[in-house]
Formats: sequence, structure tokens, C-alpha cells
Amino acid sequence: MKESMLIQTEPLSELVAEKIIEIIKDRGLIAGDQIPTELELIEMLGVGRSTVREAIKALVSGGILEIRRGRGTFICDNPPLPEDPLGLSFAPDKVKTYRDLLAVRMVLEPWMAAEAAKNADERDIEEINRLCDVVEAQILAGEDHMGKDVEFHTAIARSTKNTVIPLIIPIINKSVSMFIEMSGGSLRNETIVTHRSIARAIAEHDSSAAREAMVLHIRFNEERIKADD
Repeated sequence: MKESMLIQTEPLSELVAEKIIEIIKDRGLIAGDQIPTELELIEMLGVGRSTVREAIKALVSGGILEIRRGRGTFICDNPPLPEDPLGLSFAPDKVKTYRDLLAVRMVLEPWMAAEAAKNADERDIEEINRLCDVVEAQILAGEDHMGKDVEFHTAIARSTKNTVIPLIIPIINKSVSMFIEMSGGSLRNETIVTHRSIARAIAEHDSSAAREAMVLHIRFNEERIKADD
């Protein structure tokens, strides 16, 4: 990757910082792991030393990396990312982290589904149903449905009309994507059925049914994780 190829509307160092985060994720590095050396990053990214240093400096300021003198640059504990504010991608024990996330989801998401059933307007319902259809079509076609699955849960969260929920959405989204990655998308039929039940209950403004459908959806996830133990 040449420096001239990276120049866009963002400063070059910001683009390089994003590329470093991609490298961390692609290599499966977690909190406490050392990232490639400065020279390795220069070679990998095709940019100058000053650009790499600026990018690392920004990541250090953001609490993602830390420099240990004489040793190198390491990933901080629970580094925050915009799409992963709790740093869950870097958790050493992903299975334990996902179990804990499910416990939190079991408290939050049934309530969110019930609130969405109370407060969703016609536009919200149309979007939830549209995403339900898209996820089902992608699953039946054997396509990757992670992105639209996350959007489905996001649409439900926004339909609660609760002003605090947008702050929690990235955590829910990360949990959804983590499970799909860990399970290989194995709960295809269960996802189709429970998504449809949730969407129908919200469209009918049936809070109890929406809550129960979401509980069932999360329980399927719990059983899938237990089956791998």
C-alpha cells in the first residue's frame, strides 16, 4: 500500500491508525498482546516512519495501545473502539465474555422488544419487517447475514424511543456479531422463526409477545453456546 494510495479526505495518520486496528483484528490479537514493530508496520502499510508514529500516538491517546519502553507497543486492557466501546473484541476469553453478554442481553433485549411494541411507528415497523425479510433471504441463500442481523436488532432498539438506548446499541450489536462468528451462523432456522415472531409482535403492538419472542431468541443462543462446552 503506497502513501499516495492512502490519501483521501481523512489525514493519512488516521487512515493508518484504522489499518493498524484492522491488522490487530485480522491477527486475532487481544489485550496485552504486542503489535507488529514500527519497521514491520512501515513495510506492511507502505508509509513513512513519521506517519506510523503519528498513527500509534493517536491510538495511544485513544486508550487502544500503550508503549512499554524497551519492549514495544501493546494492546491496552479493554481498548475502546467506536463500534466496540467496551473493547470486547480484545477479550482474552471470548466464550466467557459472550456468556456474560448473553446474561446482559437477557435483561435488556426482551424489555427493548416490549418497548418497541409499545412505541414503534409505521416507519419503524416497516424497517423491522424489511430487515426481517432480508435476513431470512440471506440465510436461505447461504449468504452472510451478520450485517443485516445487526441492523435488525438496531432497528428494534431505536424503536423503543428511549434516549439512552442509542448509547447501548453498539454493545448489543457487538454481541450479535460475536455470536454469529462463534457459531458459524448455525442457528439459521431458529433465527428466521424468532426474528419473524419478534417482528410480528412489534407490528401488532403486543408487548408481551414481543418480550417472549426475544427471550426465546436469546435462549436459543444460550443453548448453542452450552452445546459447545
